Amino acid sequence: MLYRKLGKTNIMVSEIALGCEGLAKKSDQEVKEFVDQAMEQGINFIDFYSPNPDMRTKFGKAIANNRDKWIIEGHLCSYWKNDQYLRTRKIDEVKAGFEDMLQRFQTDYIDIGMIHYIDQQKDFETVFNGPIIKYALELKEKGVIRHIGISSHNPLIAIEAVKTGLVDVILFSINPCYDLLPPSENVNDLWDDEKYKQPLFNIDPVRQNLYELCQKEGVAITVMKAFGGGDLLDEKLSPFKVALTPLQCIHYCLTRPGVVSVMAGCHNCEELMTNLAYESADTKDKDFAEVLANVPKHSFKGNCVYCGHCAPCVKGINVAEVNKYTDLCKAQNEVPETVREHYKALKHHASECIACGLCEKNCPFEVEIIKKMQEAVKIFGY
Repeated sequence: MLYRKLGKTNIMVSEIALGCEGLAKKSDQEVKEFVDQAMEQGINFIDFYSPNPDMRTKFGKAIANNRDKWIIEGHLCSYWKNDQYLRTRKIDEVKAGFEDMLQRFQTDYIDIGMIHYIDQQKDFETVFNGPIIKYALELKEKGVIRHIGISSHNPLIAIEAVKTGLVDVILFSINPCYDLLPPSENVNDLWDDEKYKQPLFNIDPVRQNLYELCQKEGVAITVMKAFGGGDLLDEKLSPFKVALTPLQCIHYCLTRPGVVSVMAGCHNCEELMTNLAYESADTKDKDFAEVLANVPKHSFKGNCVYCGHCAPCVKGINVAEVNKYTDLCKAQNEVPETVREHYKALKHHASECIACGLCEKNCPFEVEIIKKMQEAVKIFGY
């Protein structure tokens, strides 16, 4: 298992992590076996949005002797009412729901306190100008939560959250399909077939800006909906009308700027091991480029998706990394010090490009790589 630093925190998390869906409708023993197997395979990170008391209690029992080995994204504003989940902004319910989570997890702290599901501007203002953010900051001051984050499906809201300077983690819905769509306050747009009927071209610039802003600011992105609720794994359900594999979806997410970990949905140990095969898979099995380059209706043409298909470079330049750092600077209209240092650390730089064109022949997305290298030289100076 590979581990990545969670943004500007000092926490190291597994690049493949758990969502909590797999704990539903399982016995104590089944939850324990599932959690133990994940831990044995090197997973140390879970997002737990559900307020379901049964799931919370069973997870708490499962980690009772290993709490210090788990990094938990636990959600504030997720509340159990009338035997069902409720997203709430009522501060008394927010407090009760959080205290219930602590009790059922058998812990006195949560690593990342995630303010749950903010997609609308009005809701953002309610949260960040009212008692909820005040409560979260109080919990952080006391050490009851170590870091603050939010979950969102709207890149405009996520960008606003980053700019507050108050959050260290964004749980965001990412996959190659969602990345084509413009921002929306309605999460249902992400899986509305009507939204994909017209041809879509390249990653939406607002979403790309979010990823690059997070990388620049050291705000970690953790990923939900990597498989689009399973739709992307089925050619009949996928808006692309071609099926991706779990490994391709995971690899797409982990190659986005700012992304640290994928909360890969799995409902049993078999699905868990399928996802974990990513860690030992060869490049060919993880490769998403050929699929995306040949999607019948939607196109990524001309846009670098950092897939690495341009390799090998006769001068040894890591073209995908050079492009990533160049795009980060272009998005911010500056050269952040961290990006400058990452570029400097590369063994070979854009100035070494001899414009042979081999990379452009290899690129399935028809990116004008020679021009991209020239841009990099202008930005970084070499």
